[in-house]
Amino acid sequence: MPKISKVLVANRGEIARRVFRTCRDLGIATVAVYSDADADAWHVADADEAVRLPGSSPAETYLDMSRIIAAASLTGADAVHPGYGFLSENAAFARACAAANLIFVGPPAEAIDAMGSKLAAKKMMTDAGVPVLPGGDTTGLSAEHLAKLASDVGYPVLVKASAGGGGRGMRVVTSPDELEEAVASASREAAAAFSDGTVFIERYIQRPRHVEIQVMADTHGNVVSLFERECSVQRRHQKVIEEAPSPVVDEELRERMSEAAVAAARAVGYVGAGTVEFVYDVGRDGTGGSFAFLEMNTRLQVEHPVTELITGLDLVRAQLLVAMGRALPDEMHDVRVRGHAVEARLCAEDPADDYRPCTGTLRTMDVPALAGVRIDSGFRAGSVVGHHYDSLLAKVIAWAPTREEALSSLSAALAGARIHGVTTNRDLLVRTLRHDEFAGRGTDTGFLQRHDVAELGAPLADSHAESLHAIAATVAGVAARRAVAPLQASLPAGWRNNPSQPQTTTWQTHAGRDIRVGYTLHPTGTSLSVDDQSAADVEVVVESTDRVVLSVGGVRRTFDVLIGDDLAHVDSVLGYTALRVVPRFVDPSTLTPPGSLTAPMPGSVIRLPVAEGETVSAGQTLVVLEAMKMEHTVASPIDGVLSALPVEVGQQVSTGDVLAVVEMVGGDDVASNATQP
Repeated sequence: MPKISKVLVANRGEIARRVFRTCRDLGIATVAVYSDADADAWHVADADEAVRLPGSSPAETYLDMSRIIAAASLTGADAVHPGYGFLSENAAFARACAAANLIFVGPPAEAIDAMGSKLAAKKMMTDAGVPVLPGGDTTGLSAEHLAKLASDVGYPVLVKASAGGGGRGMRVVTSPDELEEAVASASREAAAAFSDGTVFIERYIQRPRHVEIQVMADTHGNVVSLFERECSVQRRHQKVIEEAPSPVVDEELRERMSEAAVAAARAVGYVGAGTVEFVYDVGRDGTGGSFAFLEMNTRLQVEHPVTELITGLDLVRAQLLVAMGRALPDEMHDVRVRGHAVEARLCAEDPADDYRPCTGTLRTMDVPALAGVRIDSGFRAGSVVGHHYDSLLAKVIAWAPTREEALSSLSAALAGARIHGVTTNRDLLVRTLRHDEFAGRGTDTGFLQRHDVAELGAPLADSHAESLHAIAATVAGVAARRAVAPLQASLPAGWRNNPSQPQTTTWQTHAGRDIRVGYTLHPTGTSLSVDDQSAADVEVVVESTDRVVLSVGGVRRTFDVLIGDDLAHVDSVLGYTALRVVPRFVDPSTLTPPGSLTAPMPGSVIRLPVAEGETVSAGQTLVVLEAMKMEHTVASPIDGVLSALPVEVGQQVSTGDVLAVVEMVGGDDVASNATQP
């Protein structure tokens, strides 16, 4: 049997670190690869050795098979673990590894071929008697035939990438008018993410639940089911919260789904870890509904930790043992569900701004180590979140004896996390975990579409908490200035010989609310005001540059404060608030021309559907950006004329760069400055 002594992980971030962890446990040496954008990434420091892949885009780095195989040869690695995404479901890569005498820690290329194309997989499942959703390939179809296919399937339809996953290359189409553009856009996005623009149409189930079965198989003919995971909380068809077991799957349904998943794996001669995904339509009484095959993921899933926590298994260890030709470990043949596990994907994105991906440098990345909580992450304090890759910062997973306890533990860990430097979906995750609908028996895939994201994603800190956070930031700021004052160090900050007007600082929250805090020192103490109203019930108990204790109406609370440049991050039991100092005077050179539409994030301009000088209507797409492997449109907020278009296709832009200027029709007015998602 072959032996693995050194593994190169052809991936990045948290999944690379996850594989390294098990390799260390097994005494296997590790090799990382990294792009220029990832030169200082955590996974690079976590490996025994690391090899640079010149460039930053996925196509020239993590998707470049020849460079990765050359890196394995250079370091003497005898195996390659692909992680998830990138080349993990690329049969050509599996074959290239074999040709280079490298063990590919994954299924045979033939199995990837069979299931790597969702179209081919659906046909195979149909032939095997597994229920599938109606649909068809869009490749080469004329507009007329495309319209007929969609009509035959029945609206709404789902346009879906054949080669990929994770919601990329996927569009919901509710009417014929949207069809052609949806197919073209999905194909472009699929080509960028997976180097394959093939898309197909299938019937869109409007309130399904997403239930998947984890399977594991070896080269000795053993195939086992490791039970189900439910991944129904999704945004843009990407999973947000996953759990195991499903709150709506009983023993009878679990057995039927497991049998179908094992049969699918056997039909393609599967080896290694894989996941068979089903769409589950719950019956009217909440049980006994029907399920249909969606796809098979021929790799380790992002959400594999919840299965590990309820079974006590290490799926990466099993992958490595199987890759070495060994039979499945004995413990995999007698697995039982133990307790409940829930995972939340913490992402650098702004849910209130249409889930806009956010970039920046993490000043703080600290999730409390509560009992039963596991954190898988590729980011730490100082890490740069760039625009080249997806927005996942960490997976936070909680295990407990019951679902209720697991939800409580996970929401507490997230609520108590200190994450500074980029906007995240943390508050959305906490509110979802605590939502009555989800906390009941779970929910369907439309949960985040049905509920107001502005409400779900609203800061955990309410307006009163924000005001207290602004006071704490002001007090910490005064202490910071005192700490660096060169003269009269013995005097308290803000001291005056004679009574005077209070020192004031105006802060602006992420949502745009201004908070004016006044601070005055008296011989008998400190007086505070908020928005020119006395805050007599607030007393400063402890003040320092990073921690402030306030007594509010007789109740003491501690506020952790991090101040840098013109930004303050404040955390307390009340939640988190990012506060930016409002300058007293605005530098005219920083103002953009009236009517400017600016880039919401760094990215690349991939399409300009309207020419300068053309008349545009409100909502019309003017610029399409690609960032974090997704397409993002910038649309006109008004009816008007595109008076300036200072960008071109292929140009890299930074956050705040002017992309277009729109003037109103029939007047000198222009659209107000706006950043479009």
